[in-house]
Amino acid sequence: MDYEYLFNKQRELDAYIEDKLESTDRDDLFRKKILALQVEIGELANETRCFKFWSRKGPSEQSVILEEYVDGLHFILSLGLDKGLTYTSGPLAATEMDQTDAFLELYRSIGAFYSEPVQGMYEKLFQSFLELGRQLGFTEASILEAYQQKNEVNHTRQDEGY
Repeated sequence: MDYEYLFNKQRELDAYIEDKLESTDRDDLFRKKILALQVEIGELANETRCFKFWSRKGPSEQSVILEEYVDGLHFILSLGLDKGLTYTSGPLAATEMDQTDAFLELYRSIGAFYSEPVQGMYEKLFQSFLELGRQLGFTEASILEAYQQKNEVNHTRQDEGY
């Protein structure tokens, strides 16, 4: 995946959004983005329904799940930019996780990164997110295409006073 492209697109969107803010306190934005990421991951889990053992209803359509997934990607990229961190790539280790385990591991990684926002923790966060994407059946190409589409939507929303 072209991570440099993703970081550049996210940098443009963040600058566009943050230029309109009255307060640009980086620590405050970082906290809010962490919580926003956790909420987005919860919305994603809700669409997959992987944890809803009490329900027989299946997951949402794959396109809906992918859109929720790239919402999380926007925040992960933004958090890295806030701390001057990046992700280039690396092979994902083979795991025996199911989707529920992947969500739980991602939440652990978010908390660890919040507590210690350094390169190693960011890489672990990014890898946990990518592992979840693999569990959900997404390809790099589908993620990139969905990110581009949602990035355009996010720019439009800002233009419209979202």
